[in-house]
Amino acid sequence: MVMFIITRLLLTVGKAKFPAHSLPDKLTEKLRTDPESISAASVDFGNIVRETPLAVLHPSCPKDIAALVRSAYHGDGSSFAIAARGRGHSVRGQAMAPGGVVVDMTSLARHRGGGGGSAISVSWSRSLGYYADVGGGQLWRDVLEETLWHGLSPVSWPDYLYLTVGGTLSNAGISGQTFRYGPQISNVYEMDVITGTGELTTCSPDKNPELFYSVLGGLGQFGIITRARVALDRAPTRVKWARMLYSDFSDFTRDQEYLISKNGRYQDNALDYVEGMLLMPQGPPDSWRSSFFPLSDHPRIISLLKQHKIVYCLEVAKYYDDLTQNTVNKDLEKLFEGLNHIPEFEFQKDVAYVDFLDRVREGELKLTAQGLWDVPHPWLNLFVPKSRIADFNDGVFKNIILKRNITTGPVLIYPMNRNKWDDQMSAVVPDEDVFYTVGFLHSSGFDDWQQFYLQNKELLSFCEDTGIELKHYLPSFGNEQEWMRHFGSKWRRFRQRKARFDPKMIFSPGQKIFNRNHSI
Repeated sequence: MVMFIITRLLLTVGKAKFPAHSLPDKLTEKLRTDPESISAASVDFGNIVRETPLAVLHPSCPKDIAALVRSAYHGDGSSFAIAARGRGHSVRGQAMAPGGVVVDMTSLARHRGGGGGSAISVSWSRSLGYYADVGGGQLWRDVLEETLWHGLSPVSWPDYLYLTVGGTLSNAGISGQTFRYGPQISNVYEMDVITGTGELTTCSPDKNPELFYSVLGGLGQFGIITRARVALDRAPTRVKWARMLYSDFSDFTRDQEYLISKNGRYQDNALDYVEGMLLMPQGPPDSWRSSFFPLSDHPRIISLLKQHKIVYCLEVAKYYDDLTQNTVNKDLEKLFEGLNHIPEFEFQKDVAYVDFLDRVREGELKLTAQGLWDVPHPWLNLFVPKSRIADFNDGVFKNIILKRNITTGPVLIYPMNRNKWDDQMSAVVPDEDVFYTVGFLHSSGFDDWQQFYLQNKELLSFCEDTGIELKHYLPSFGNEQEWMRHFGSKWRRFRQRKARFDPKMIFSPGQKIFNRNHSI
């Protein structure tokens, strides 16, 4: 079986060489080529791209991954490609390794405590305060559960908790907390990273800083994260969760921008979460992401939608605990003073902190039960400069989206503060103090996803023609010129970092940033 794997890799990956003599026996035992493993690693959450690897590695410790990378790096001739895969929540094949090896990072978590890189441990230091050392293959849901045992919690989260730590940190990790606490990559103190030469390296802002800043938001191009040290704070216990409806886009964005202007990490009169979304007549008031509006209010919300075609929904949250439960309502009242939503369309809930953070899970389970989760997801996530968000609303929301009349999934829109992002990191955002996240979270059938792709293409063309300088989140481009444009002034440094940390371009070929047949 071992020789069969080696022969397949040797013969099929072009000129790639997979030398048997350099692989320990224990490692070859963890390489799988059975149809089930290969099939699972050939698709992702997007269910649009299919790329077949030749093997899947199920490591029990970071040393297994390092040994695999060393085999690729030191092999004769061209190296084979390697892609780290968490839960496979990319949408355009970014976590795939055609003709190479996919590393199942969740296998580390299943071998909890087996050689490092998988356990979750909470500690305190005078310089950092409380922090958690977390394996790159751990789910954020597991991190939440473990840290809550200590009365602590990370402060910046993704909207969906069943993603791996390494996966979100390789992109940015954003949600409604980002305006105040920054993306998840801004809340990391230290990492263990396996570079493209197979070296397991500890890095931080003070130790190997170039690797540290490269990997955060680096799309998996510079190394595989096996451990991250993330910031913790005292965990709240409950959440005041509110939604308000707007018919006027200017009022909606003005209120969002006002609310995110109160963004001090330890500021009392600040919200903890600010997001927003579109409501449209072709979709229900509640999306699969969360059931919020009382069923008794659905008819009047639907009536409002018929009147205005698009309604803008502001979604906010304020955390509290036993120490602040007597003041949280007064704090919210003060924050909501002067907001310009439609007064009779304000809704509030009081929920447990865990239930709020895990709010998307319920929708996932419902769709899974209906056979509607593992379907194509032609998503598009963008960062739009504040100065052009009104033009985006007029040209995209009120024109393209309404005319095509096919969007039924969630469309998110909410602002962020650029000063919460570290420009030394690889992640790219617009060059304005405030910019908006716009996410089109489409679901489709296997025979009609192309119409959403064409809609995405049309709105991108509109932005191109009108000079709206977008940046993509979870980007996917087809050629180097598009990647150069995406990274802009960061491109030269990005290439230099690639040459330094992954000189044979082994990592993350599914991103299609670099051509492995050409030198950098």
